[in-house]
Amino acid sequence: MRQISYLLITVSLTLTYNFWIVRCESPGAFGDDSSGYGPVFEEQPIDTIYPEESPEDKIILTCRARAHPPASYRWRLNNTDVDIMEGLDDHYILNGGDLIIRFPDRSRDTGNYSCVATNEFGTVVSRTAFIQFGYLDMFSTDEREAVFVKEGQGAVLLCDPPPHFPEDLSFRWMLNEFPDFIPLDKRRFVSQSTGNLYISTVRSADSGNYSCFVSSPSIAKSVFSKFIPLVPMPERSLRKYPADIKVKSPDTYALMGQNITLECFALGNPIPQIHWKKVDGDLPPRRHDVSMAGSLLHLYDLQYEDEGLYECEAENSKGKDWHRTHLFVEGAPEWVEKIESSERDIGGNYIMSCVANGKPKPHVHFLKNGQKLLRNHELRFIDLKFDDSGMYQCIAENRHGTIYANAELKVFAGGPSFEQNPVKIKILAAKDGRVVIECKPRAAPRPKISWSKETELLHNSSRIFIWQDGSLEIVNISKSDEGRYTCFAVNNRGQGNSSGSLSVTDATKITLAPSYVDVSVGESARMECNASHDKTLDIAFIWSLNDHVIDFDQDRDHYHHRMIGDAGRSRSELLISKTQLRHAGRYTCTAQTPVDNISTSAELVVRGPPGPPGGVRVDEVTNSSVRVTWSHGTDNLSPISKYIIQFRDIKAQQDWKDASTSPVNVEGNAERVTVVNLTPWMDYEFRVIAINILGTGPPSDPSPKITTKEARPVVAPSDVGGGGGASRELTITWTPVQLQYHYGSNFGYIIAFRPHDKHDWLKVTVSDPHAHKYIHKDSNIQPSTRFEVKMKAFNSQGEGPFSVSSFIYSAQDVPSEAPTIVEARALSATEAIVCWMPVRLQTVEKYQVRYWRQTVENEASAQRVPVSSQENHTRLDHLKPNSHYLIEVRAYNGAGFGPPSDRYEIHTKKAPPSRPPKIFAPKYHSTGRTFNIAWEQVQPLANESTVEGYKVLYRPEDQVNGDLYTTGKHSIDLPMKKGEYLVEVRAHSEGGDGAVAQVRVSGEGLVTSQPLCICSLIFMTLLSLFL
Repeated sequence: MRQISYLLITVSLTLTYNFWIVRCESPGAFGDDSSGYGPVFEEQPIDTIYPEESPEDKIILTCRARAHPPASYRWRLNNTDVDIMEGLDDHYILNGGDLIIRFPDRSRDTGNYSCVATNEFGTVVSRTAFIQFGYLDMFSTDEREAVFVKEGQGAVLLCDPPPHFPEDLSFRWMLNEFPDFIPLDKRRFVSQSTGNLYISTVRSADSGNYSCFVSSPSIAKSVFSKFIPLVPMPERSLRKYPADIKVKSPDTYALMGQNITLECFALGNPIPQIHWKKVDGDLPPRRHDVSMAGSLLHLYDLQYEDEGLYECEAENSKGKDWHRTHLFVEGAPEWVEKIESSERDIGGNYIMSCVANGKPKPHVHFLKNGQKLLRNHELRFIDLKFDDSGMYQCIAENRHGTIYANAELKVFAGGPSFEQNPVKIKILAAKDGRVVIECKPRAAPRPKISWSKETELLHNSSRIFIWQDGSLEIVNISKSDEGRYTCFAVNNRGQGNSSGSLSVTDATKITLAPSYVDVSVGESARMECNASHDKTLDIAFIWSLNDHVIDFDQDRDHYHHRMIGDAGRSRSELLISKTQLRHAGRYTCTAQTPVDNISTSAELVVRGPPGPPGGVRVDEVTNSSVRVTWSHGTDNLSPISKYIIQFRDIKAQQDWKDASTSPVNVEGNAERVTVVNLTPWMDYEFRVIAINILGTGPPSDPSPKITTKEARPVVAPSDVGGGGGASRELTITWTPVQLQYHYGSNFGYIIAFRPHDKHDWLKVTVSDPHAHKYIHKDSNIQPSTRFEVKMKAFNSQGEGPFSVSSFIYSAQDVPSEAPTIVEARALSATEAIVCWMPVRLQTVEKYQVRYWRQTVENEASAQRVPVSSQENHTRLDHLKPNSHYLIEVRAYNGAGFGPPSDRYEIHTKKAPPSRPPKIFAPKYHSTGRTFNIAWEQVQPLANESTVEGYKVLYRPEDQVNGDLYTTGKHSIDLPMKKGEYLVEVRAHSEGGDGAVAQVRVSGEGLVTSQPLCICSLIFMTLLSLFL
């Protein structure tokens, strides 16, 4: 006790003297200013492009820093302080931290700006902002020369954009007038690098005046050039030209993470097809896209591995061309390691380190309070002093950018204090266990630590250890270790202490450990774990599988947990239902209290169907068999009893099928078998499945693809037939042999045929395996001759068997006679009828009537009407009124058309009257049985037929048909009928019926409707549909 008292008094006197000296020499010591901090940027200036024609008369560069006390601001231009003279020169104005530049001037204000924020803790410099002035001049007013190009050749129209800044222009082209912009397609392309318009193959429709339209998104301005005439020169026959690449992306530098577009476009006729590839690798999967018919290759989110040679190839039927672009991927600086704000003890050592990645490798340097330090990526502090406090900035830069990392270093000095981290007041420890009591006061320099229990000073022993960081460790704890423990901390600036009480509890013990369990897949397993523990403590049981804690909520379908506790003894049950192979392993039960824990383990064995076999390979390939070899997979603790071999045809995309094997049954100890009954010249994959008494396992991965050897075909074409066709022809048809029966390469057909009364066969070869028809032409073939036909298949291995013979007939001759038109006349303005004398030939299958308007339409555009050979007349509809038509008739069959008849001319009637009758008010007769409808006479127009009379339709309102009356008068008497009726009146002429007028008749009188012209009828029909 005397030793402790003497120690505390001596230390107290020493610290009082030393602390006074520190306060006098270093009034800025951290302890008194702990509530303040240096500037931290919240807003920094950004690069700005100021349009020279902008209506805004100022530029605002923002700067705001969080600091306590608040920061003051100044600005630098090209590393020279900006002279802000308030009241004398208003060109520069400081508003808070923002710099306002009034009436910006290119010669004076272009450059790099940075904001400097300062308070008593230090100074920081913002990132640099570059102010530039944007402009886009007008195009030259000189006339552009015309471009003359032969049709079929390619053309290039030069844009030649005017002086501008920045370079991010976009280009479009107008044709003839604004805003008719040319749509781009596989034939026309506008380079966004040069602005030029490229036309791969010029056509006559390309003739016109073209203007280049240039936009600068940075300054929101657009201009367009003088028009360039493009004059295509006709060619008698269009020549073909090989592909010639004119748009070639140069070697390109891009930044990692950027998106870029490579251009490629070729002239040529036919229009070249464009394809892209990466010469030294594959195009980035899921990060590239091709558009504009292949002219544009888009690469997204560039990575360093995307660097390399990219090739575009243009090809047409006349030739190909290619171009390679080297893409270099570089990177702006990015931090791997950067500085962070820190509080460090006085007199200690400290390292500030910054590491940055980038391509090219960034240069790294430091600033302290805005001043550059002559160091590289690391600052080392030995014996820290108060002068080392301040604001530090680490700057990494390469040609692609600059990044900043800011940190404040505070050097702390003070006596020990437990205010923020006292010794734990109540400490629990288990009997026979160990405990560590932490002692971590805040102090600088580092304090000396000592411990006491009650009034006894503690020293290191076999059970007690004082760690280097000041923590106290006690092992093999007993009840005698209970008591109050105090940590004493002393340095040259003060002293302090903190105490806590240690209580010893009963140790936790496992009284029943879980036992070994063996189950099959799908069965349930149960494990039990019992523990004794201190009655005053709560206990929890934690179950883990192979050192991974089981989440009972996430896997509630299989794992269930129950715990029962009573007076220091607790029990935990783990139930695993519907076990799977993944549930097998080492299960650990951990009994845990707030003071200690103890664990014990047991194995769960789960037996199940076998795993997939591995290493499936195929050899000894013939035309109908292969040997399949594999290696055994896991048997999952139940011996494999047999294997199943499966195969599938890759080209046919078939499902997996069980294969025929030799031997038929594949035993569980086998590792190879021969698969038989395969089809020759087919692409196959194979897989293997293992089986045991517990079930069938999953299949192996498929084997590499193999192709069985070739064999001669055994299947002949089916449905051999034919007949018909053109004169002097024999048409033979069949159903092609399916691909799986080709059995080899160079597959084709041999056709044998002969007239039925001949002995010798004629044979022809068809090399197209997909062909289904052959036409044999021979001027000596007589019409309708009976032929015997048979076919067989062949391939590179030989010929197959012939099909069953079929009998067909050669084609008929075309009809040799022309019909004679007996009569053709117009029935109305839109209808006509034509009659003819039929041709007396058995070979006629149908007649064709052709008609067209004389002088208005040509014969090639004639309308055609087919008519059965059993008829000799037809009606022609949809003719034009008051028009001259020519009509001809000819007979035809499968061999072709016979000669046409003499042409017959008709003239259709004038159109019927287009104006409807105007109905007067109806009159009722005194008898009540009839009423009179009268109307005004219809006057036809000059191009309409004369009115010959009127038609009156008297019908129920809900029906189409009714009683039809004709009259030459302007009125008619009609009988009264019960219900709702409509009376329709229209003029009649030789051109047909005119427009209709209606009146509604009901038991209560007559209601007149407005005359209905065609437009009115359409409108009423549509209205009724909507209603």
